[in-house]
Amino acid sequence: MSGAVWHARVECGKEVGAGFLVTARRLLTCAHVVRWSESAPVTVTFPGRRELGELSATVAVHGGWRGGAADPGDLAVLELDREVPLTPAAFARPGAERTGPAPELVAYGFPKGYDEGMLASYRALPGPLISDEWVQLEALTGHGQPLAGGFSGAAATLADGTVVGMVSAVAGAKDVRVGRMLPVEVMARYWPELGELVPTPGHRADARRRLYALVRRAEATGLDCDPNRLYVSAADAFDPPPPDGGFASLGEAAAYVQWEVPEPGAVARFADRLEERLAHRAHTPPPRPATWSPIVVEIDHSGAGADQVTVEVSAYRDGQRRPVGTRRLARSAVRSFVQEHIDEAFTQLDPGAEELLTFVLPREWLNAPVAHWACSEDDPTPLGCAYPLVVTDRHRHRSGRLRHQLRKKWRKLAVSTGGTLHRVDCGTRERPAGLRKRLRDDAELAGFAAAPAAAREYFEVCVNVPVPVLLWPRAGCPGDGHDGPCSGTAFLDELAVSVAGVPPSDLPRLVMELRETADAADDPDGHWARDVQLLWDDPRCFAEPTALLHSPVG
Repeated sequence: MSGAVWHARVECGKEVGAGFLVTARRLLTCAHVVRWSESAPVTVTFPGRRELGELSATVAVHGGWRGGAADPGDLAVLELDREVPLTPAAFARPGAERTGPAPELVAYGFPKGYDEGMLASYRALPGPLISDEWVQLEALTGHGQPLAGGFSGAAATLADGTVVGMVSAVAGAKDVRVGRMLPVEVMARYWPELGELVPTPGHRADARRRLYALVRRAEATGLDCDPNRLYVSAADAFDPPPPDGGFASLGEAAAYVQWEVPEPGAVARFADRLEERLAHRAHTPPPRPATWSPIVVEIDHSGAGADQVTVEVSAYRDGQRRPVGTRRLARSAVRSFVQEHIDEAFTQLDPGAEELLTFVLPREWLNAPVAHWACSEDDPTPLGCAYPLVVTDRHRHRSGRLRHQLRKKWRKLAVSTGGTLHRVDCGTRERPAGLRKRLRDDAELAGFAAAPAAAREYFEVCVNVPVPVLLWPRAGCPGDGHDGPCSGTAFLDELAVSVAGVPPSDLPRLVMELRETADAADDPDGHWARDVQLLWDDPRCFAEPTALLHSPVG
């Protein structure tokens, strides 16, 4: 157990229990352990990594437990105030605790007087679930640590450290060595997203991840979709009918497909139908002008010192560039100048124009947080939530060779219904020259797990070949050698689902919607799309040859 640093101690008011980390920021425990969470803080510590200290947490999901010892739904999902650099728990296949000779199960709890934790050894009794909810646990021996208070919420693990369930009830009488456990399939009943993490016989891991990423996208974008009709449309003649009462959400329907439909293709079929619905909505946007009308903010070194830059704001109307303001100023003054002149640039657009805010930046500034700049001193709305906002590389924006190649690419994309995301994953060993060859001919969009500084060689390749669209997380995976789960991989998984079926010309609007969703989330900093950066450059939007940015004489 020494390597399982994902075991946690949970304290809330008068209750002390256990928990276990399942993502970089979320952990599971019993609902009764955090019953006082509305009036008392929830604190989490990891005995195996004491240097992390006490972390604050909130209840993100509640299983519906009402307070009685025999009430169902005694599960809570806690969300930490920040990510932790720990590898989360891994799950065993459902029913592994009752397969063959009953294996030893180990629980790590925190009985009174043992803040550092104690281990208890139990086994699961074979047979049906008690009230379709619990597995009964019994001690392997008549001595050793009983499941006393403080073990509620503890993971029950096999010899290889994989989790088969969570201790939810302990015997009230002293030294009575019985208890109850919520098996993983029951836990997923109350938190369907858990299904993405649990290996299910017959269903591949990549298919599960795709399914739940699509469900999150549908929920985040408010897709109008009846989960019962969707299930019926995806089912074949041998699949079971929907349960009595049907499904209350897409998450419930996805969990049912995973747990109750053993046919190997069921998860993929359901995901395909859901993706079709999302694509159909993407293909029928509200009417708008055929092309974007850019407002361009061009920033460059001024040559007058490291702190001095030149900023030019222009608007495009009827294919002509209309300058609004140009100035050399200190970098600290750029934001207020841009805010003022963006507002003025809107007066130059056609009244029915579809605005596109484009920042043309030196390559080393492409990761700048311009999408998070406020609209004005009086309006704190982030620019990236108020308008479709993109960045592009200044050299690429001015290169005759790349403009010519990009025009050809965008003409082909005019009839595209969405391409495949070409991934540049964390720790890739592909040679940059190999990536260049792979992307040159057929790539419409490429996604990075890391910011440009952490994947510099690969990023340079993508900027210098005519890949029309690049996306990355501004604060993504730090690069090789990091510990714990990879946030960049999670970003690409979510991104691949979000852009599927979306024409490249519509990506600025999609990214604005993703930024709005992240900004409106209960935990904006924890949302995968919080720092998405979009490099998007269609030369057709800039009909007039780009004028040289100049430094005005004071």
